[in-house]
Amino acid sequence: MDLQLAGKTAVVTGASKGIGLACVEVLVREGATVTGISRDPANLAKAQEQVSFAAEAVDLTDPDATRAAFERIGVPDILINCAGAARRTPVDELDSAALHAAMEAKYFTYMHATEAVIRGMAERGSGAVVNVVGQGGRAANPLHIGGGAANAALMLASVGYAKAYAGRGVRVNVINPGTTRTTRVDEGLEAAVRATGRPKDELLDEMVRDIPMGRVGEPLEVANAAVFLASPAASYVTASIITMDGATTAGI
Repeated sequence: MDLQLAGKTAVVTGASKGIGLACVEVLVREGATVTGISRDPANLAKAQEQVSFAAEAVDLTDPDATRAAFERIGVPDILINCAGAARRTPVDELDSAALHAAMEAKYFTYMHATEAVIRGMAERGSGAVVNVVGQGGRAANPLHIGGGAANAALMLASVGYAKAYAGRGVRVNVINPGTTRTTRVDEGLEAAVRATGRPKDELLDEMVRDIPMGRVGEPLEVANAAVFLASPAASYVTASIITMDGATTAGI
């Protein structure tokens, strides 16, 4: 399928690794001009060895730095938000500082980037935002209370923006991956080890057994869906929340 992205401009946050880097790779493959954002210049440089894209090292928890970065970049045709992950925290370790950190790491990184571009997209009359959020915003996990709350807030904000700007040519959609092969899986397993005292390998085997498809997801699979949603091929899709968890959450 031709996704009609040749000549389009795109920004991907969290672009230095995992799902974000996979999104960069797919966008470049489809002919888009891509700018990738990440906090760590070294990680960005390493990612640029794999695929050619412009890079901006920005801490998206800082609204002023985010705004300045997008003033340099301009208003893209596409924004895919992948930056930021709330640390998984056993409930006995959870406190107000951890809850605030979770919102800063996940919710506000996405909101700062979205706020920097969405009005410009609306003034132009076109644009697409895809927020790669996480199924933890729908299914409560005692190790992920702060991050799950941030994810739930992101889902509501995303569909709110979608409804507000639908008449002005801007689409906003959400993808909720389940367990996906990224470094975040290891971080979650480490938190589970601390909470349960069980071995990591045993916990990972149990995690995979609970996925009806019998395996974890791959970053490229999420990226393919995200880029489709951002493309003109999905021109009538907005305010949608797409679950990608191998049928783990088989609900309507």
